[in-house]
Amino acid sequence: MQVGVQFRGTIAAGENQLWQTIEWPEDWYVVWALVPTTTAADGGPQLACETAVERTASNRLSYWFKVRNLSSSRIDFEARYAVVYRNGIT
Repeated sequence: MQVGVQFRGTIAAGENQLWQTIEWPEDWYVVWALVPTTTAADGGPQLACETAVERTASNRLSYWFKVRNLSSSRIDFEARYAVVYRNGIT
């Protein structure tokens, strides 16, 4: 399994943002997690994320992330991925 951080970002309190990562092979099965790297002062959930997929070519995908900051603080985060299946390799 291949794991890593695709990008890092910052989102203001109460803000919504749209992020994208491009040119992923279409035959990879990728699991995504957007993980806060700062602690919110008010506790509780910090981020909500919806993931969407766009086919940009016959063999390429882009992933879109709609990120919402649920806290009253600015939050730094990482977009972490795990490729759990690739070309017949698990």
